[in-house]
Amino acid sequence: MLEKTFYKTFLSHTFNIPVRVNYWDGSSDVYGDGTPENTITIHKAIPIKEISRNASIALGEAIMDGTIEIDGSIEDLLTSAYENADSFFHNKKYINFLPKQKHTEKESKTDVQNHYDIGNNFYRLWLDDTMTYSCAYFETPEDDLTTAQVNKVHHIIKKLNPKPGKTLLDIGCGWGTLMLTAAKEYGLHVTGITLSQEQYDYVTQKITDEGLQDVAEIRLEDYRELGDEQWDYITSVGMFEHVGQENLGEYFKCVQQYLADDGVALIHGITRQQGGANNGWLNKWIFPGGYVPGLVENLTHIVENGLQVDDMEPLRRHYQKTVETWDKNFNQHRDEVAKMFDENFVRMWDLYLQACAASFKSGNIDVIQYLISKGPSARMLPMTRDYMYADSTKVTN
Repeated sequence: MLEKTFYKTFLSHTFNIPVRVNYWDGSSDVYGDGTPENTITIHKAIPIKEISRNASIALGEAIMDGTIEIDGSIEDLLTSAYENADSFFHNKKYINFLPKQKHTEKESKTDVQNHYDIGNNFYRLWLDDTMTYSCAYFETPEDDLTTAQVNKVHHIIKKLNPKPGKTLLDIGCGWGTLMLTAAKEYGLHVTGITLSQEQYDYVTQKITDEGLQDVAEIRLEDYRELGDEQWDYITSVGMFEHVGQENLGEYFKCVQQYLADDGVALIHGITRQQGGANNGWLNKWIFPGGYVPGLVENLTHIVENGLQVDDMEPLRRHYQKTVETWDKNFNQHRDEVAKMFDENFVRMWDLYLQACAASFKSGNIDVIQYLISKGPSARMLPMTRDYMYADSTKVTN
């Protein structure tokens, strides 16, 4: 009886849309006004102490193991919970525990490999043809995912206003699409760094296959290990979310150190306009060591490290559409993923992708591109944004 009372109170404060809940004892309740389009079935009671310890972890694990089943859109349910100021996402009563995090070079390498070294064959199932695992840029509603990812790469490189023959460092280069595009189409000499062995092997092979050995290299190296080397341009996409709150200042210090005088950097990453935060379930199961910094937090580190902010662009709706497309692709290959792993993994990954889409959709998180420079380089950037959208910036040798 106590558990049922707790659940009724808990759920009545969670959503801002009508939801039907089927309980383990065969009873049902509808929370909210209207006809529910989503039904939650709870096959057995999750202990109150587990929900109170960390509701995100307890509920996420219950979805993973099938204790909770959802008929309808997980994205819509979680969007409504993010938008409801009284839900467990915003109530400290349900965030009494967070997994411990370390961000030493050894721990960072382990964290990255736990996520990105699941296997290229897995990611190939649901990413686009470029194997890009970050926010796409949809220039038109008709753009497919591959087109939008190519758009994003050019959008980033163009913001640098790059000159042929100069050098570029890509911190956290992923599967290499950005760095190799910069080499082939913009005439830059590029260096990529990653902590993922799978990504390193993939990009190494791409460099060989495309005959780019003279202009492109990749290193299996931590961003803190580059010594006194400097580059004219730096890009970093989806990277600072992995460095940890305590290392954000060092990350931007490294950007400053590696950037040549008059150099320009484009730093692209998930940011919370409301301030930094992490999620217990994501930290435990998806991104060990992950932390989403706040907008003011990032800007403070940028300025404190002697860098100049030249432009900022939020792309939240683009990332929402990107993740929704990933989840659609993922669900078209559920059976293949289950054979690679198991059903718990399938439910976990589907929850992860839909939760991310909900977080962007609700405005709980954003993704922002920071165009920053070292020294008086901003004087050399064009005075308007028109150059960022002009095809003429691409090199045609």
